[in-house]
Amino acid sequence: MAKIIFSNIVLSLLLFLLLCNFIIDLEASNHDLNQPYRTGYHFQPPKNWMNDPNGPMIYKGIYHIFYQYNPYGAVWDERIVWGHSTSLDLVNWTPQPPAFNPSQPSDINGCWSGSVTILPNNTPVILYTGIDQNKSQVQNVAVPVNITDPFLKEWSKPTLNPLITTPNGIKPDRFRDPTTAWLGHDGEWRVIVGSSTDDRRGLAILYKSKDFLKWTQSVKPLHYQDLTGMWECPDFFPVSITGSEVVDTSLVSEVKYVLKVSLIETLHDYYTIGSYDYEKDVYVPDLGFVQNGSAPRLDYGKFYASKTFFDDVKKRRILWGWVNESSPAKDDIEKGWSGLQSFPRKIWLDESGKELLQWPIEEIETLRGSQVNWHNRVLKAESSLQVHGVTATQADVDVTFKVKDLEKADVIEPSWTDPQKICSQGVSSVKSGLGPFGLMVLASNDMEESTLVYFRIFKSNDTNTNTKYVVLMCSDQSRSSLNEENDKATFGAFMAIDPSHQTVSLRTLIDHSIVESYGGGGKVCITSRVYPKLAIGENANLFVFNKGTQSVDVLSLSAWSLKSAQINEESMPPFIECDDSHSVIQS
Repeated sequence: MAKIIFSNIVLSLLLFLLLCNFIIDLEASNHDLNQPYRTGYHFQPPKNWMNDPNGPMIYKGIYHIFYQYNPYGAVWDERIVWGHSTSLDLVNWTPQPPAFNPSQPSDINGCWSGSVTILPNNTPVILYTGIDQNKSQVQNVAVPVNITDPFLKEWSKPTLNPLITTPNGIKPDRFRDPTTAWLGHDGEWRVIVGSSTDDRRGLAILYKSKDFLKWTQSVKPLHYQDLTGMWECPDFFPVSITGSEVVDTSLVSEVKYVLKVSLIETLHDYYTIGSYDYEKDVYVPDLGFVQNGSAPRLDYGKFYASKTFFDDVKKRRILWGWVNESSPAKDDIEKGWSGLQSFPRKIWLDESGKELLQWPIEEIETLRGSQVNWHNRVLKAESSLQVHGVTATQADVDVTFKVKDLEKADVIEPSWTDPQKICSQGVSSVKSGLGPFGLMVLASNDMEESTLVYFRIFKSNDTNTNTKYVVLMCSDQSRSSLNEENDKATFGAFMAIDPSHQTVSLRTLIDHSIVESYGGGGKVCITSRVYPKLAIGENANLFVFNKGTQSVDVLSLSAWSLKSAQINEESMPPFIECDDSHSVIQS
């Protein structure tokens, strides 16, 4: 009898576990097929247009994200407002009333991007760009009505706006996007605003203030670079040189500084690593870094206008980036929305001190459902292995490759200096000894549609360095959709690893119309937007593939189905905005 009871208990437990996994997988796959491109765990409002992330922060244990939002439609509109949502875990989000909308002469034509600074008295303050009645870009302030409300539902604008007007020598349409401010050792606040001159010199114009209300332009910009054009959405923050734990702006020893700018001429985000002179208020990039299109990028795909914030609870810096659509505007209007945010990433300085590393925040693990694990499998030349047991449209996949026979790698051509151009040649026409190998995601049953994220390894032709091999990472969406109207550009970047001593790793987050990939433990990130017509719902498949002439070892593969997060599921609340001549900022 005891054996029978025990067996029944075991059987019941197994059925329960199977049912749980079924429910989890069902939830991940239960996606509205009328909206096959709407994501399950990436941040986006219920409808309409969204672009830049603004003012992310944590306040009284609540995470906040503000964002550029058009409440009137799925395309950009001058009547931009500050959308607002809150979260306990950076995964599930609750919509709040938009923080503010155009309502004063200083922002009547749009409330554009900006940042949040938390003052020493624990009061969050927003600095943002307003487009005034003359279509000039000016800098304004907004403050919470009730600082005891952890959700900060009501915001007000002092009547003294604007705080900063367009400086001499700068055109009124080239002065925007103030950063988070930082407090100097002299007790004065600093903030930078993006700009450019007529001769295409990009600038981070520096301002100082004793009370956060009256701002004075510094004699010199924090940094500038000729022939780079307009610097949008600058970001300036310290990173520790002693480990991955992140620091805030109050620490001055054992740190480097990062200056990130979004270049409007290329629509990419570039960063440099360097030193900040606290006395002269000047930033100097380290040797080898130039603040232009040659600088490293935070992401080599669809990713722009990024913004970080310091999470003082978990001691980490979190990065967000706007991921635009790759579809024509008419398609965005038809589906009723456009734009989403990247999944939040932790960002820190690599131990080499020469690059930033990024990784999805650990909270994504709360969404994990059924799991598949592989170990020590061989991918023969011209072969692929299908990954069964996970929801292919909504998954987290982490795979590690070991490459042998490196002497059989092709020598990279001297003219192959542009990684995106190499990747654009396509996997069929560039078969080589080592690669392409990687993941084939969102593949249709007949393979007519698929998105490939892969690596190629070459022998270096540079005799002036100790680098023997060149590792290329690509994201190829040239066959991602039968819809030829979509932008299906292929992305690529060189990855600084030595395959003779290191494995080659790839982590990819798949979420219906977004493929977010991290190569080499976060050394290279590539985000793609894809819109398959066949590979949707249960008709999507996931593979590991090798199209090279030499075999590649799959040391390990872990893949999880991901549940859908609860993201802004309620209808967007109405505006709650106060006229706030009574608001006072106290530093």
